[in-house]
Amino acid sequence: METKYYIVENIEGEYATIKNIEDGAEIFIAMALLPVGTDIGSKLCYENFVYTIC
Repeated sequence: METKYYIVENIEGEYATIKNIEDGAEIFIAMALLPVGTDIGSKLCYENFVYTIC
């Protein structure tokens, strides 16, 4: 599985909107699935079904 890169665009309560850096697709995702310390502007790497802060 290839690594995908996202940036956190918005956080509303327990959900975040993240945007794929390559194609601009947006995903609405629960904060519980994102790493501790994720904030607006954080760059995330998605690999093997796990998000990490890059």
